[in-house]
Amino acid sequence: MKSFKRFLLALFLIVIVVGGLVFVLENQQLVTLVFLGWSLPQLPVSVFVLLALLVGLAIGPILGLIASKRRLI
Repeated sequence: MKSFKRFLLALFLIVIVVGGLVFVLENQQLVTLVFLGWSLPQLPVSVFVLLALLVGLAIGPILGLIASKRRLI
């Protein structure tokens, strides 16, 4: 049973990596992002999308932790 779980985990990780790779390869159009007057250099669309995803993945648990701490007080 343990080897089956490892197999499923490995399969899941492979699907995620292949999906991410396909996303990056399909979104190579260069764009310039302007935010609050700051202009970032031209980068592929996939870079900005993946950065937004990573920032969201980092901020979400932090906000959840803060919300759970506030409920305990």
